[in-house]
Amino acid sequence: MTAPELQQRRKTMNFIKIASAVIIASAFSTTPAFAQESATLKKIKETGTITLGHRESSIPFSYYDDKQQVIGYSHELMLKAVDGIKDNLKLAKIDTKLMPVTSANRITLIQNGTVDIECGSTTNNLDRQKQVAFSTTIFVIGTKLMVKKTAGITDFADLAGKNVVTTAGTTSERLLRKMNEDKKMGMNVISAKDHGEAFLTLETGRAVAFMMDDALLFGEMAKAKRAGDWAVVGTAQSKEAYGCMLRKDDPEFKKVVDAALTKVMTSGEAEKIYAKWFMNPIPPKGLNLNMPLSDEMKALYKAPNDKAFE
Repeated sequence: MTAPELQQRRKTMNFIKIASAVIIASAFSTTPAFAQESATLKKIKETGTITLGHRESSIPFSYYDDKQQVIGYSHELMLKAVDGIKDNLKLAKIDTKLMPVTSANRITLIQNGTVDIECGSTTNNLDRQKQVAFSTTIFVIGTKLMVKKTAGITDFADLAGKNVVTTAGTTSERLLRKMNEDKKMGMNVISAKDHGEAFLTLETGRAVAFMMDDALLFGEMAKAKRAGDWAVVGTAQSKEAYGCMLRKDDPEFKKVVDAALTKVMTSGEAEKIYAKWFMNPIPPKGLNLNMPLSDEMKALYKAPNDKAFE
């Protein structure tokens, strides 16, 4: 083989190697372009059933009315998401199975597949994002205190040396315990199993304050024997985004849920749902929370997103 022929052969071989590498790289790079099949959507389509996680006493987000029916702001939005899933799968109907969850077990039930979606009063934060996925944010809150108006407590500094209750497994519990440790406040932090039990602890005098998300505190006031005896006070210790929990690594399912929620928010429908639960009398006692739409909520409805505040 002559020198020119050898040189030409080398060029040809190099060209083949480069072309092969490009083809292989292209194959890998285009793989994500094909929609990954959603295990959750596949299961729902095959069974015709979706399991919804709800809270039992998170007024006005997700709770039982006096007929033991699940109702609330978050629950209505979750049903809107189910409508979007039904349309996406082109099903005539989807049977909904309702499963009560608590702060302590809600993440596990999503992870192990028992519950497909949970919309209640669950905060989207960076730590939880390691365990589950979150939908577009459905509510923005601040963590405050509920106290008896005659207790003389106006902010967190007044809690030193006193009994304070919160709900186990919540962001409020973590914040309260950290505050107690960092500031050496000597509080006795009581962890209740749910918001209803936490308020009962406050109402019966076993605690002087109940720390929780402000909207949930107003919700507990709606159940109180004497709602006028209580007040929500204090400097918000955190701003938090509530989202619907979904399983991780199922982006197609999240995409369908987010699209349904975004449609409700940007169309103005979500604002009407908000008014129903926060600006009008609600079950079980027909009390009105009187919580006007905040600037944060107005911004959320205008530009829905799934970002955590921390």
